[in-house]
Order: sequence, then C-alpha cells, then structure tokens
Amino acid sequence: MAGGGQLNVLVSLDQAKTQLYHFKAIVIAGMGFFTDAYDLFCIALVTKLLGRIYYTDPTKPDPGTLPPNVSAAVNGVALCGTLAGQLFFGWLGDKLGRKSVYGFTLILMVLCSVASGLSFGHTPKGVIGTLCFFRFWLGFGVGGDYPLSATIMSEYANKKTRGAFIAAVFAMQGFGILFGTLVTLIVSAAFRNALPAPSYYIDPVRSLPPQADYMWRVILMFGTVPAALTYYWRMKMPETARYTALVARNTKKAAADMSMVLQKDIQEEEPVAAGDTFGLFSSEFLRRHGLHLLATTSTWFLLDIAFYSQNLFQKDIFTKVGWIPPARTMNAIEEVFRIARAQALIALCGTVPGYWFTVAFIDIVGRFAIQVMGFLMMTVFMIALAVPYEHWTEPAHHTGFVVMYGLTFFFANFGPNSTTFIVPAEIFPARLRSTCHGISAAAGKAGAIIGAFGFLYAAQDPKKPDHGYSPGIGIRNALFVLAGTNFLGMLMSLFVPEAKGKSLEEVAQENVGAEDA
Repeated sequence: MAGGGQLNVLVSLDQAKTQLYHFKAIVIAGMGFFTDAYDLFCIALVTKLLGRIYYTDPTKPDPGTLPPNVSAAVNGVALCGTLAGQLFFGWLGDKLGRKSVYGFTLILMVLCSVASGLSFGHTPKGVIGTLCFFRFWLGFGVGGDYPLSATIMSEYANKKTRGAFIAAVFAMQGFGILFGTLVTLIVSAAFRNALPAPSYYIDPVRSLPPQADYMWRVILMFGTVPAALTYYWRMKMPETARYTALVARNTKKAAADMSMVLQKDIQEEEPVAAGDTFGLFSSEFLRRHGLHLLATTSTWFLLDIAFYSQNLFQKDIFTKVGWIPPARTMNAIEEVFRIARAQALIALCGTVPGYWFTVAFIDIVGRFAIQVMGFLMMTVFMIALAVPYEHWTEPAHHTGFVVMYGLTFFFANFGPNSTTFIVPAEIFPARLRSTCHGISAAAGKAGAIIGAFGFLYAAQDPKKPDHGYSPGIGIRNALFVLAGTNFLGMLMSLFVPEAKGKSLEEVAQENVGAEDA
C-alpha cells in the first residue's frame, strides 16, 4: 500500500458521479450549519430589546441599553462555548468516529436553544445569568458541528466537486443568518400590529409593552426547528468510508456501507496494513503538516477578528451612519423590526451571494486564489471606508457606506470565510482530520472573541464614549486595525496548500512512505 495505492472504496468515492446522496449529505450537514448561524447571530438582533426590557430607567431621556460587561457577555459567551466545543468534538470525532458524535452535538444544540429562550426570572441578573449559561452550552454544541460537518462532507464527496460541496454546507450559514432576520421581522411585525405603542420620548413606560419579553424568547427558540427536523437523517447516515477504512481499519464495512450509498457493487479488499501512526504532537507531524496547521489556524484567526466584529455590531454601525433612527424616537418593538430589516438587506445583498459565488468558483479557480483575493478585497474596502470616514457619515452618502460595507461581507464570504472552513477538512490525514479542523476553527473563534469584545471597546468615540464605556480609538481607527488584520491574513494565506482536484489521501500524503514524501 505504501506506493500511494488507494483502496477501491475510496477510488469509487473519488470518482463517483454527483448524485442524490451528495445532495442529501449537503442538506443534512448544512442544516446543522443553518442552525449554528441562526443561533450565533440571532442574539445580535435582540440585544437592544434586552437592554430596553431589563435596563430602562423611565426617568432618563434615552431607553436602556445593556451595560458594557453584560453586552460583551451576552454576545461573547456562545463564542467561548463554540471554541471549547470545536476542540473537544474535533478530537472526539477522530477518536470515536464522525457519525457517533454527530447526533449528540445536535441534541445539545436543540436543548440549549430552547433553554436559552426559557431563561428564568424577571430580574436582569436572573435572566441574563441563565441566558449566558445556556448560550455557552449552545455554543459548545455548535462548535462540535464545525469539524464534524466539514470532515463528513469532505470524506463523502468526489474529488472533482469536493470544494463546492463543502462550500455548499458552509453556505447554509448565510441562509441561517437570513432566516434569523426573517423570523425576527415576522415576529416583530406581528407584535407591532397586535400591540401598538408610542415612541419612547412620548411615553417611556408604554413604549415597552410587557409582552415584548416573549418576543426575544420566541426568536431565540425558533432556531431549534430546522435542527430537530434533521436529527433522524443524521442518525441514518453511515459512518464515512474514510474513517471506517483508514482509521477503524475495517475495509469490509466501508465497502458495504458505500455500496449501499452509491448503489453500486464495490469490491472488498484485504484490510489495510497500518499506515502512518504519528500523532499530533510528533516531530513527523510537525515536519509534514506543521506549516499547514500554522497557516490554517492563523488565517482563520485573522479573518474572524474582522468578520465577527462586523457581524455582531452591524446594528451599532447602522445607527452611527443614520440607517436606523435614534432609539428614543421608536418604541421597543419598532426598533427590533428596523434592526432586523437593515440586517436582512445586508444578508440578502452581501452575505448570501458571497457564499454561493464560492460554491460556483472554488473548483474552477481553486481555494488559494479565492482566499488571497478575498483578503485583499476586504483590506481595500476597509481602507476605503476608513480613510474618508467623515464623508460616509454625512446623510447624503449613507447609501454608499452601506454598499461598501455590504461588499466587504461579499468578499469575506466569496473569500476567506468560506475557504478557511474548507481547506482544513482536506489537507490533514484522516485520523487527525477532525482534530486539526477543530483546532483551526477554534483559532478562528479566538479571533471572533477578540473581534467581538475588542471592537466593542475600541470603536468607542474617543471624545464621547457610550454610557459605561471608556473612550476608545473610534470606528475610523478600528476600521484601519481591521484592514491591517486582513492584510496579515493575506500574507499567511501564502502558506496554504492547494487541494483542488486531488484526492484527500494525495493531499494529506497518506500511505506515502517517508522516502516518497
């Protein structure tokens, strides 16, 4: 086997025509991602409402907002959970098999999503405390979905369209974000019609109907619906052939499983002789894949600083450029409706198309080109937003600002946001694939946490920061910093190997003796 010979069952998978089971796998794995995105990003839609419900003092001229530490906790705690989940379930996916861990992450997501909507009590401490607790564990489940979905899809796909399939799973994230904004729009429109309320500056108390407390709970809990629907299908999927054959070393079962899936007869073979056995912390791993792991972790880390700081604080940026009117001119429900509408527009025009551009082009131009180009364009647009920042804040130029802002999202998704997810699922050996993907994704989430917390404080106006914050460097300088991180990401992308059109074993140099390597 050492001469790079490949098992029949893996050759069959690599050369399989695109067929129904591929699309089934995309939907099953993609639905997890759909829920992930919904759960992680829908909190940004309701944080203003939480501030109004639990922190409003009717004697003040403006409605309440979440204090800085609470806002950071509510936005960031799920990301911390995700980071832990990526490392833990990534490792578990290589130890126990992708499939056996896959159902558990889904159950965890469903239970915690419901529980976070049922946060206890009426006092700010009680509600926010339990909300954060359940969102941490929700994030933990979401984190498990990253390495497992990517690995399962890359191991199921054929080599010609593998990039597009993994990208399609990831693209469901865009639909999840869009679905979150649509659910919020529908819920807030229904509440708005049922409970007409005056603006805050007219009547602070009546601008917040007590029923609004149900609104954010409904929005948070709705994310469980798509996840619960796919649980049955997740449990029916067979373990991936690459895990069964290369890690569990059971070629017979791998051939039988894939014969069923591909609906063709696959010749069984003798069990494979043990291939490489080096572990993650060995010098052999460092020699062969050390630079690769450094590249996948650092690029994902640098990308997420920019990506999450933009995504979680869209609403603040919209308010600053005047896309959303001042809080006191609206009632609580109207404000949620306006925020959701603005985010839905960005999602529709920038976020969602970017993902599908990646799906269309990744197997034509390759991962490397898309990643470098995406980082470059993000750098360019950030500088274009930052240099004439005063110009963009004038009312006449708001549309231009939002178009530029939408384009940075487009190039994040038709660029490194998609490719950093795809590449780690392809370039590492099967028995470490899920672990290495988990490590790369966790580095990304560390970047996301820096982006989410750092941006919150850094973007504060140096002269008049928001209530409770210390002065920061302002949005303009924060955009310069993000341009810098994107540029660094572009440089680190130069170390990422190209996996287009190659079989997974070839890319990861599996079954290659040291003298051939």
